[in-house]
Amino acid sequence: MISSLSFFGIHVLGTDTALSSASVIDAFARVQVGEDAVRSTLTRMVGRGLLERRRRGRRMYFSLTGRAAAVLADGRERIWRTGAVNRAWDGTGTLVAFSLSESWRRERHDLRSRLVWAGFGLLQSGLWEAPGQVDVAPLAVELGLEDRIKAFHGEAAAPTEAGPLLRTAFDVDVIAEGYRAFLARWGDGHAPTEARDDLGRQLLLHTDWLDLVRRDPHLPAEHLPEEWPAERAEGLFRELAERFEPEAKRIA
Repeated sequence: MISSLSFFGIHVLGTDTALSSASVIDAFARVQVGEDAVRSTLTRMVGRGLLERRRRGRRMYFSLTGRAAAVLADGRERIWRTGAVNRAWDGTGTLVAFSLSESWRRERHDLRSRLVWAGFGLLQSGLWEAPGQVDVAPLAVELGLEDRIKAFHGEAAAPTEAGPLLRTAFDVDVIAEGYRAFLARWGDGHAPTEARDDLGRQLLLHTDWLDLVRRDPHLPAEHLPEEWPAERAEGLFRELAERFEPEAKRIA
């Protein structure tokens, strides 16, 4: 489903606004998402600590929690400032090791999800790698796993080479295909037909792009194939985001 957080991130983040469920339902009707699916998603987001729910009369309102605001602020940083291609890699990497038993299944799932978002890939069983120096401490504290995570900064040493190591942890071909699919879906004046107006197109565009950013660990340019499609895709995203923004803002 289209990410409800996309809508909150674009139009609510940084304000004290709470949205009625009817408003969210109306927004997602513009991309052909039904009322039941929206209500179910809002309930799940409350359960995961991403939204706060409050009632006023017969209406239910939803606002961002501190946790959700932090996630969205990080996403905004990744989208607008970090850029799609890493041209400033210093040759170092971050390794994270952990072992959580079956009774810690939920914590293990949450940790893996957060590691992927932070740019880590699975190097081998129980060992994750990210290019560059990543501060893992806030993540560990948030999940209550400080005593179960071991983190290291360093660089590859002979006979290990950085390029093959990164390709072990990350499927570069799949990442590239994601950018090519984005270019095919949005390029040449095309826009997904399920969007009714610029608000709908904005929601789909930001959701598609955030999904790509989430999968891309910001790999060093020097270890990427020639004609890496991320830069062209990023240019298209920015062009369309600027085009849709005025009317989408008015509707919202």
